[in-house]
Amino acid sequence: MNHRLHLRLEQLELATTHLLNTVTALGPKATQSPGPGQWSAAQVVQHLIVAETGIGQYMEKKLLQSDSLAKAGFGSFLKSRLLRVLLRLPFTRFKAPGYLANATPTELPPLPEMQAEWAAVRRRLERLLNEFPGNLLNRAIFKHPRSGMLTIYQTLDFMLDHILHHQKQVERITRAVK
Repeated sequence: MNHRLHLRLEQLELATTHLLNTVTALGPKATQSPGPGQWSAAQVVQHLIVAETGIGQYMEKKLLQSDSLAKAGFGSFLKSRLLRVLLRLPFTRFKAPGYLANATPTELPPLPEMQAEWAAVRRRLERLLNEFPGNLLNRAIFKHPRSGMLTIYQTLDFMLDHILHHQKQVERITRAVK
């Protein structure tokens, strides 16, 4: 794995650990919704697992068609930066894409099971990054539903920002249910 990918993976791991520690500290209240139609902290974890699983599967599929991957241009860079800014703004909220909501199980497994599942998903991502071809680093590998095609670097940046965005949500949930 190249150094830049490794650094991004480390940041992703730190953010994930922080989020999981915050949710674990809630104990039984992790499954308590702060209000009608709002996610519990455990549901946020489930959402992040489903999203990361889908991202990994999409990239694995695209790597099988690596000859057809287009170079990411300046537009991709701009859209990626805009997405990063929007995810970091405290008042910005996004509705989860329909296909992601459909892929989310209705039954919520216990938190330790979700942690183990997320760890397995992350190890799969780590393997993908270890084997990621250097000649594809500037190629569009993942299609974000709002910002379009992203490079592997931009995808990892999005994944980190996505977790940080939901960390703020978990902190709001924590204040509401305590």
